[in-house]
Amino acid sequence: MIAGDAPFIMFNIVKYLTESFKRKRARRHFQQYPYQIMQFTPAGEGPVAFANWLNPLVTPKEIRQEEVDFFKKYVRKGDLAIDIGANIGHLSMAVALAAGKEGLVLAFDPNPHVFRILQVNAGLNPGKTNIHPLNMAVTDQADTFFYRSSEASFNNGGITAGASDFHGRFVLPTKVQGVVLKDLLEERYAGWLSKLTLVKIDTEGYDLEVIKSIRGLLGQYKPVVISECFGKNTPEQRHEHFDLLAGLGYRLYHIAGFVADTPLIPIEKPEDMNRWKHFDFIATHA
Repeated sequence: MIAGDAPFIMFNIVKYLTESFKRKRARRHFQQYPYQIMQFTPAGEGPVAFANWLNPLVTPKEIRQEEVDFFKKYVRKGDLAIDIGANIGHLSMAVALAAGKEGLVLAFDPNPHVFRILQVNAGLNPGKTNIHPLNMAVTDQADTFFYRSSEASFNNGGITAGASDFHGRFVLPTKVQGVVLKDLLEERYAGWLSKLTLVKIDTEGYDLEVIKSIRGLLGQYKPVVISECFGKNTPEQRHEHFDLLAGLGYRLYHIAGFVADTPLIPIEKPEDMNRWKHFDFIATHA
């Protein structure tokens, strides 16, 4: 080691220990973290503002052209897209840039702590995007649900009807609202339904139940579906996930990320859902 490197190495050690302590605290103790609005300039979109949540457990997000281009393959200007489990709105923003200000993205998240940031992001780029944030879970019945997380700061988590600790031991003091998507769309967004082209779902293991609850919409409007196969899902749940979409006329493809050149690997039978532990896939109508 060169003597002059010692201060730099010591600085990085202190920084690592400080950040490690902050992450450990965020996992164990609740704190309301602020956000920071950042500016990004994707090559094809021009300046875009985005609010990053300064929770130590959250990796800062960027608005990247390759992600916008991924969604442009499935969403056109003026389309309706739905993001179920939007979190702070990172991918909602990419979808909204693809749909343009003349389109509409409905961004659902029942977690009030991430929803606070999602609301900010929904209002940042009115000349380029049109995002409606909705502090709700998409469920098979209009009811209230427990929201649990493995982290005290509620970076992520999921809903349960009962006292199950599947998503962790930390629970919000107030239940969250569940809504039947078809009823909500017909009540508030009926004029947009014919433009529905994409439904993205990321609900920490609840995706199968969401798809069950919206199968009527999928059968009628045939939007592209992007879903997550959760690492804790059983083989039986994975097979049902496949069968439900295949039964509606969809073909499934594994994707390694939301980038324009990601390879589409066919998922041809239920057993193929066991090839990967935790992954995203895209389903297009045959």
